[in-house]
Amino acid sequence: MRPARAWRTLTSSPSEVTSAGMSAPATNAALDRPKRRLITEAAARLFLREGYGAVSMDAVARESGVSKATLYAHFTGKDRLFATIVAERCARLQAEADADPAWHGHDVRDALTAMGRHWLRFLMAPETLAIFRVVIGETPRFPELAAAFYDAGPRAMKEWLTAWVAEASAAGRLSVSDPLVAAEQFLALLRTGVFFRCSLGVAEAPTEAERNKVVDNAVETFLRAFGPHGTPSASG
Repeated sequence: MRPARAWRTLTSSPSEVTSAGMSAPATNAALDRPKRRLITEAAARLFLREGYGAVSMDAVARESGVSKATLYAHFTGKDRLFATIVAERCARLQAEADADPAWHGHDVRDALTAMGRHWLRFLMAPETLAIFRVVIGETPRFPELAAAFYDAGPRAMKEWLTAWVAEASAAGRLSVSDPLVAAEQFLALLRTGVFFRCSLGVAEAPTEAERNKVVDNAVETFLRAFGPHGTPSASG
């Protein structure tokens, strides 16, 4: 099963990500991948170092070493630029999960465990936590930032997982009446308290073993609720 449509909508290159989660037509300048990468990498450094509000498009142009004309040919504004940074990071997560054989197998426990481990490792990465803090801190002054972040990241992930849950349920491997609700609940089980504590900086990053325990517990709880009748628990 390959429910990657939502991700490809947001990450298809060389299109620009829009706030509605759709891709705008590519321009000739957008085909210049090296310059586009220079721009997004420079913008990411600036956003994480100085915050969203303090960064201007002029500063991004200077940091990336491109002209303002080139910058605006690629991105119409800061929110589009920020959304692209988020979408590209999420695309790497999707690619990792998509390359995992367990994700495409028939065993839903193995598939959910594989996806959960990829997702939680991504959430706990210092770069991801830093982006999340920027969004939370700047959203009251820049509501467009929250919309860009949500569309490019959390919403895309939710849609991707919803498609997988629907396929698994149709095949009889899950018993789900509302795939969207089930997907949201699984992602919520993965976030738990560890993400909240780490995003606030009041706890050290969990070890791999600690992350895996969170994932295993989330999968167990999810399958108790949505597994087909008679689904065995991990403990037997």
